Amino acid sequence: MGLTTKILIAMLLGIVVGVLFNFLNASQLLGSGVTEAINGYLTEGLFDIVGRIFIASLKLMVVPLVLVSLVCGACALSEGHRIGPLAGKTVLLYLLTTAAAISLALAMALIIQPGVGVDVAPGGAFEAKESPPLSDVLVNIFPTNPVAAMAQGNMLQIIVFALLMGYAISRCGEPGRRVAAFFNDLNEVILRMVGVLMVFAPYGVFALLAKTFATLGVEFILDLGKYFLVVLGTLLLHALGVYSLLLKLLSGLNPIELIKKMRPAMVFAFSTASSAATLPVTLSTVEKRLGVDNKVAAFTIPLGATINMDGTAIMQGVATAFIAQMYGIEIGLMGYLTVILTATLASVGTAGVPGVGLIMLAMVLQQVGLPLEGIAIVMGVDRLLDMVRTAVNITGDSVVSAIVAKSEGALSEETFYDRNYESVANGRGAAAAQ
Repeated sequence: MGLTTKILIAMLLGIVVGVLFNFLNASQLLGSGVTEAINGYLTEGLFDIVGRIFIASLKLMVVPLVLVSLVCGACALSEGHRIGPLAGKTVLLYLLTTAAAISLALAMALIIQPGVGVDVAPGGAFEAKESPPLSDVLVNIFPTNPVAAMAQGNMLQIIVFALLMGYAISRCGEPGRRVAAFFNDLNEVILRMVGVLMVFAPYGVFALLAKTFATLGVEFILDLGKYFLVVLGTLLLHALGVYSLLLKLLSGLNPIELIKKMRPAMVFAFSTASSAATLPVTLSTVEKRLGVDNKVAAFTIPLGATINMDGTAIMQGVATAFIAQMYGIEIGLMGYLTVILTATLASVGTAGVPGVGLIMLAMVLQQVGLPLEGIAIVMGVDRLLDMVRTAVNITGDSVVSAIVAKSEGALSEETFYDRNYESVANGRGAAAAQ
């Protein structure tokens, strides 16, 4: 059985077990003692521990993978003087897809109007963290201490340091070639470590989803069903429609092939709800299944995991219109244009801040004068939507990587259209485990 199939089965089993446990907790069919045992030893015990260890092991790989991959990529790009054009195309495409995502979300929310008729009864207070000023964001992109940046997981600073180091290595002659060879070897070792971790992925995915659904259940979706369906529908439309159109128009590649090849990374992103935790899987999939050269993927994927938040932008657009409709506040055309601009820029500006989705939403609501209390209402269904939008985010990263790689002549179409990859990948996975 292939790794992707195992992960899909684990995901379905996790959802079923979680919903079953939630039903047993709510109905008290087994008595309070058994229910407490299930919650204590399984939901908050075994599932929680396995899930947290799994996420921690994935995050363990993020900083070394980003640093080493970017240094290798910058070395190769700098030798051909292509790092400037590649960076420009990548950032421009990420901003374009984010602006398209927020515009689509607002259009869907204005047409369907999910907030009309909803009773304003916030489920709890929400304290918005203060968003950093734009000047601080720009200054903080550049590290004063690269070791501290790596210790804190500050991805933007790590990216800047790695690009500078890669550029310097490519300009150092023979000493630079020796250092570059070391980083290339180190990159192979780190990718093998990722392969070893992937063997345990189904167990981590099962534990994460079982705990999530045992804690939240299914009924929490019903309270905000219309809002939930609008966000979910827009996410799917953006992932399957907008990305497919962009890929076909700008590269001529087949979108269906890309979606098929990215399936393992999408499933992973859905189960972890973290672009950073999924980054090792995304990078490996884009390189080995889509055929994107490492020198391009090593730049576009870490950057996308840091600044490309199309899924989050869609949530902001629908949530803003939903809250405005719910409170009966008309923000007008200029208000919605402000939402588009603010959300697009915020996707870059708040990339390194914990809880980025809700902070970005707070920034958007403040810009158009909507009450922040509305965030407490949409928080109830945010966890499951967060899982979907993370899958959308990493799909966007892969599409931009493929487009940029094709334009740079750094994409192997033979690998992109190779449908026999699954068996090869499974063989590699088994070898990595051994």
